[in-house]
This record gives sequence, C-alpha cells and structure tokens, in this order.
Amino acid sequence: MTHTALEPAYLDASRPIAERVNDLLARMTLEEKAGQMFHAISFGGADVDPETRRLIAEGQMTHFNVHQLADARRAARWHNRMQELASRTRLGIPITVSTDPRHAFAENQGASFAAGFFSAWPEPIGMAALGDPETVRRFADIARQEYLAVGLRAALHPTVDLATEPRWARQYSGFGQDPELTGKLAAAYLEGFQGSTVGSQSVACMTKHFPGGGPQKDGEDPHFPYGREQVYPGGRFEDHLLPFRDAIEAGTSAIMPYYGMPVGLSRNGKAIEEVGFGFNRQIITGLLRGELGYDGVVCTDWGLLHDVSLFGLDLPARAWGVEHLCVEERMIKIIEAGCDQFGGESCPEILVELVRTGRISSQRIDQSVRRLLRVKFELGLFENRYVDEDAAAALVGNAQFREEGLKAQSRSVVVLKTSEGILPLQPSTRVYVEGMPADSIQHRASVVATPAEADLAVVRLDAPFEPRNDLFLEAMFHAGSLEFDDAVVEHLAELAAQVPVVLVVNLDRPAILTPLEPHCSAVLATFGVSDEALTRVLAGTETPEGRLPFELPRSTEAVLGAHSDVPGGTRDPLYAYGHGLGSLTQAAI
Repeated sequence: MTHTALEPAYLDASRPIAERVNDLLARMTLEEKAGQMFHAISFGGADVDPETRRLIAEGQMTHFNVHQLADARRAARWHNRMQELASRTRLGIPITVSTDPRHAFAENQGASFAAGFFSAWPEPIGMAALGDPETVRRFADIARQEYLAVGLRAALHPTVDLATEPRWARQYSGFGQDPELTGKLAAAYLEGFQGSTVGSQSVACMTKHFPGGGPQKDGEDPHFPYGREQVYPGGRFEDHLLPFRDAIEAGTSAIMPYYGMPVGLSRNGKAIEEVGFGFNRQIITGLLRGELGYDGVVCTDWGLLHDVSLFGLDLPARAWGVEHLCVEERMIKIIEAGCDQFGGESCPEILVELVRTGRISSQRIDQSVRRLLRVKFELGLFENRYVDEDAAAALVGNAQFREEGLKAQSRSVVVLKTSEGILPLQPSTRVYVEGMPADSIQHRASVVATPAEADLAVVRLDAPFEPRNDLFLEAMFHAGSLEFDDAVVEHLAELAAQVPVVLVVNLDRPAILTPLEPHCSAVLATFGVSDEALTRVLAGTETPEGRLPFELPRSTEAVLGAHSDVPGGTRDPLYAYGHGLGSLTQAAI
C-alpha cells in the first residue's frame, strides 16, 4: 500500500514509531481508545461471526483471541476478512489476532489447543525435559513462521510458571521446576518468536503468569473459586520471579498477571494486598513497573470482570479478593493497578462511562493505549495487514516442520527404568499393546492379540487425575490426586505376571508411580509425544534424551508434607529432578 503526502502521519511508515503513535492517538475518540483496551474472544470458523463483527464496527475493538481454526487456508481467509472489516472503520486500525499455544497435544480452551494442521512438538514441559535452548529457539522460529502465515501476530505464551506444586493442573505448559532453566528456555522462546526486537516478521509474545503461577494452595487452579489462593510457605517468592526477569531482559512484548490471590505474602517488610494479581497495584505498578522497570503491555488474564455461563455451567469472574466490588469498581482497580488491557472482556462502553464521569482520567487511558498501539506499529500491521492464503496452505505443517517436531518429541522421552534385553523392539518381537493403536507398532514389531502370545507388553497411560465438571472449563483441568486407581495397579500386576511390561506414562503433571514401577521391566515418561514419535524410540530409530523436568513424588504423604513454592520439595522422591537414563539399553545402577 502506498500513501500520499496528504495522508495522516500515522500511515507514513518512514516516520518514527513514537511519532506515528502520537499522531494516531491524537485523532482517536474516547470510544476508539477504549476499544483498544479489550482483548476479546472470537471463535473463528469459516467466517467472522456476527458478534465479532459488532465488536469491530461498534466497539472499536482491534485485539481478538481466536479459538477455532479449521485449516491453514481457511484460517488465513478468516484473518483477512477480519482485517477487511477493520479497514472500513474510521481510522482503519488493523486487527491483532492472538492465540494460546497450538503446537502440542493438550486440548484445553482455557489454556491451549492441540496442534491440528500445525506442526506438532512436545509440550513445553517436554522442551524442559530436553533442556536445550537451541531446540526451543528452533521450535519457536518454526511456530513463528506458521503463525505469520495465517495472520496470528500475538502469542499468549510462553508460560514460565514453575512446577513446584505437583498437583497443579497447568505444569505441562511451563518449563519445569528449575527457575534458572526456565529463564534460559523462556529467553530462547522469545528470541524465536520475536527476534532480538519486535518487528514486521515477529509474533509478539505475552509472557505469563506474573509473578509466577505455580505455588497454588493444595494444587488447585485459580480459574476456579476453590483454587484462588497462592501461597509461599517456603518463602521462595523470588524463585518464581526469576524467569520473568529473564523474559523482560529478552524483550517480551507483553506480560499477563495470574488470577491467583497471594495469601500471607510480604516483600521488603510490607504485606502484599490479598487480591488477585491483576488487581494488585503493589505487584503490577510497584514490582513489575517500578522494581523491574517493565514498560510494555500488561494484559489481565481472561474474565476478571464478568461472570460466565455457557453450556449450562457457570463460572464466576476471577475477581479473587474483590468479589464484593461491582464491575465498574473492578475495572477501576485493574486500571489503578497498572494494567493496560482486559483479557477476555468486551465492554468498552463501561470504560468510556468511567472516563466521562471522571472516575478514570483520560491521561491514564492514553498511557495504556499508547503502549498497545506501539506494538501494532512494531509488527508492521498498518503496512501489511493481509496474508497470502495459498502461501499459508503450502507452508503451515509442511513435511520438514512436521519431521523436526517428531524428532523433538522422540528426543524428549525420558527413560526412567529399563532392563537388559527388553528394548529396542525387533521386527520379530511379539508385542501386546494397550493404550495406543496396535497399527502404530505394526511396522516395527509383530503385534499380537493377547498377553499370552507376547514377548513384551507395551502399556500407554495418562497421568491420573480426579474428573470434575461442576463449573465451565473445569473438566479440562487435570487436578486432584496423583495416584492411579487400584484397578489400574491390579491390571498391571496381572499383566506383568504373564509378560514383561514396558510402561509409558504421559506426564502432563507428576504421577505417583510407586505401586506400578515394581511390575514394569521398563518405564518411560512422555510429555506430549505422538504414537509415531514414541514408536521410533521403542524401535531404537530415535534416541531418547530427556531428563525429568520435575521430580516424581513417592507418595501422597510426601506431597502433602512439601511446600508448594519450593522446587523439588517432596521427601525421598521415587525419581529425582533430572533423572533419565538416556538409553533404552542402560539399566539403572
């Protein structure tokens, strides 16, 4: 697109970004400014839904978190239609489309989406098992290319919460229990997505969940009222802060505070207000803005203002500690805390009224809008808002990217235990399979129908959890006990009485393997690994390099006796942090 001398300065790409931001800001109405401060959900699909159209045309909104993407071509087409709608608004401010992670296996609309047509890689916790910044950087660069192709310009990740409470449901999306490794991997992740600075080929990242979402009381998640409390009985708040220091140094474009409400936390001799971090001025303005010197975008986590009711299930606003406040009062407290944008909300008219009645100053609004506009200019969206649908279809999920993802999956497997002569599989090995399709092993060994016929049994299990479904999204969070049901233990024992067992456990969070392990000739841990990638390991065509990114507790009693904020704090773990044999044939000494 070319521009004439008569066009406004904000459309002139030759001018400095600060000048363009100031010019655009001066032209905006209060309604247009307010619209920038809301990051709404759009469900995507074949076309732009009526509600999203309304939010663009009437709400002046330009930031949308997309959920459903059918395939690369249709995703690119949907994005272009969004941009067409935005181009018809008075100032033509382009849309920034964001997404939760989309390159692994967890499917949770409150946190992440399965890869689908994108290349598939290990979960971030699997990247921690590899512990290799170069692999993380390469993954992020490939994901960046795929995001760019379909118009995804903002990533609601990385997650740098530490895996210090074994029961917490969201450990799969972080980089394990070690704060230093998490910081290194986060910096590599940001470099791959953003580059050294945010530019026209970047995906702007939102690092979360400040100041660290791992130490949840009883391991419950603050998406839900019973999980709102975040505690530091071991006094390790600074450990959880460390990865954010590294992310800020690496230039993260945005930061998201968590829902959690700190209980009993003090810093520098002052008690921290017991309200959710998105409402907490001491944490956002005092710590993040002041002490850490961060001046980028701060966007709240989703749904701090309004209750939600979908599919017959309710979910109250995550207004922990300020439940008694009305929506307007919550909005004021978030703004006063130092946040710039309301995640998952779409009510700019309330913000407009608060400014018109003098309860929020227009200067404070300008401060946040300036930050938000700056990112749009850095990304080059005003110059190149559309994507090429044919190019998207050719690039996303191409054979090279998929193969690199498969190799990373295989490499991330952790060999916890093995016995001489058990693995790798041979073409003549007669294998009985449970928990995965038999045909995934058929080309590597001889699959049989019963244990009695087999030389070996391969059993694939997911880590245990307690199903819940009283609140919207609740069933998607694997929480509660880490112990397998007695029936699972008994079945494995019966199987082991007939044939040697290779147990493969997908660890989206730790599991208590103590009653299972004695019945197994080999035990492998995975962290988002496809059947094909696993089979390559079992057959010896790929080498498992992983090391445990968190310890595996020996018992529930050990979990209950540990401090939720302390990395690796359970007594006498069955397998310690960093354990991994690195070979299918190396028995533990």
